Amino acid sequence: MNSKKGNFAELAYVMGMILCPLGVCLSAKSGFGVSMVVAPAYVLYLRISETLPWFTFGKSEYIFQGLLLILLGIAVRRFKWKYLLSFVTAFLYGNILDLWYDVLGAEQYTVFWQRGMSCVLGTVITSLAIAFFLRTYLPQEAYEMFVKDISDTFHKDTTKVKWIFDFTALCIAVILMLVLFRRFAFDMVGFNTVLATIVNAPLIGIFGKILDRAGSFDSSFPQFYEKFQSIMN
Repeated sequence: MNSKKGNFAELAYVMGMILCPLGVCLSAKSGFGVSMVVAPAYVLYLRISETLPWFTFGKSEYIFQGLLLILLGIAVRRFKWKYLLSFVTAFLYGNILDLWYDVLGAEQYTVFWQRGMSCVLGTVITSLAIAFFLRTYLPQEAYEMFVKDISDTFHKDTTKVKWIFDFTALCIAVILMLVLFRRFAFDMVGFNTVLATIVNAPLIGIFGKILDRAGSFDSSFPQFYEKFQSIMN
């Protein structure tokens, strides 16, 4: 008999929304760079905030994700309501990211052990957050949705599309860095970028197995789930 209890799908979304911005914030504060996926938005934030102090990392994130969703709609030649819902997730994520910056401070750590701890914790927490996101039916951020919809629409291997997407994001970040700052900065794209690329997938898999053993991730609200799925599809 299956002893697992459901009711965790919505909780998984909440946990992902809380932990993912925290992981990104800690990675940025380490001064060792951020993951290649968020690197373009991070570079834009660092440059624009020099002129416009109100332009936060969170705002940069949901604006960049909004542009990515527009590009996705053009690529698949169709507007889907889930793209709008994905932007809502991006907007919430961006504001929670800014809240973590308010709590922890925007300055990068200068003490080496703090930087190292922040780097490791940021990577681990982000991986756990993604494992939660993968277990909810509620809309994910634009990054994950872009890979999934491009793969499904053009019948391409998801892993290959993900690799191409990540590499493209890295190239965009490096180009933006060289154009906007005229230098290569390891606090934007550095050790943590490489670390996240190597260990994120294995850590997500490990956390996923732990979560699956802890319980199933069915919806607590079956009627809402059915209506939501009809909108998403």
